[in-house]
Amino acid sequence: MQMSDDSTKSIIKKKVKAHIPKDWLKELRIVYRIGLETIHGIKRTGWINIAIITTMAAILTIFGSLFRTTLSITSFVQELGNVLEISVYLKESANTDSISKEIKAIEHVERVKIIPKEKSWADMQREIDVPDMENPLPDTLHVKVDKPENINDVFNKIKTFAGVEDLNYAQDIAKKMQMFNNVVHSITLIVVVLVAILTITIINNTIQLVIQSRKEEIEIMRLMGVSNWYIKIPLILQGAIYGFLGALISLFPLNAVNGGLLKVHEFFVVASPVLANNTVILVLFIIAVGFGAGGSMLSIKKHLQV
Repeated sequence: MQMSDDSTKSIIKKKVKAHIPKDWLKELRIVYRIGLETIHGIKRTGWINIAIITTMAAILTIFGSLFRTTLSITSFVQELGNVLEISVYLKESANTDSISKEIKAIEHVERVKIIPKEKSWADMQREIDVPDMENPLPDTLHVKVDKPENINDVFNKIKTFAGVEDLNYAQDIAKKMQMFNNVVHSITLIVVVLVAILTITIINNTIQLVIQSRKEEIEIMRLMGVSNWYIKIPLILQGAIYGFLGALISLFPLNAVNGGLLKVHEFFVVASPVLANNTVILVLFIIAVGFGAGGSMLSIKKHLQV
């Protein structure tokens, strides 16, 4: 009975193998061997792996924290920009509706609100004690611009209108907001460059150690006619794995940073950017894995002539 079962199993295996293309089996074996070579490369590095991954995690945490903070600062700048309006004071003879329509036609103008002089005077009388006199206030238009950086252009265009007596807006606030936003974006860009340099340097030194430890083995593989990519891919994967693990560890402190920023948004009643944390995580892993693999490729090109 046992012999019959073994014979049946043997026949089934032969039939299954007959239906599997040999090329598939070859490719699967190659993938399996590349995976083993990658694991062996990481094992050869030993305790240095911990130093590499933690260093990368620290670098990525700094980048991720700054990037997440930048997204929040941008949302605050946009929110402050939304409350910036140009106050346009009209001449006594001006046609309020006509000028309002002309201003609405200007590029970047989102909204024009007409404030009649009677309403302005009534509001002033409620707020402060004013003498009984004729209303000295002009009709006013409150002009809302789409973005803070466009407010100065709109201001200069409105200034040329014949019916406009005077106009103003919080120019200093708008300029400082825009300058602050530009500075934060510049710092983030600089940090990305530093992350790239540090990550590639770390990976380069690590892969160099692996190459040196496998120098004879790699030479034998080359003499046997092994494909260059078969030698390269495990080293590239090793760098990518370092980046992936570093990014994975950095998620813990980044989660705390995100929680703190959400509380700041709640305190100031400003909406947090949509999918901000998910965006940071996605960019973080792309940069970590990309720079990790890129550092390995540069190291291979520099230290391994394949």
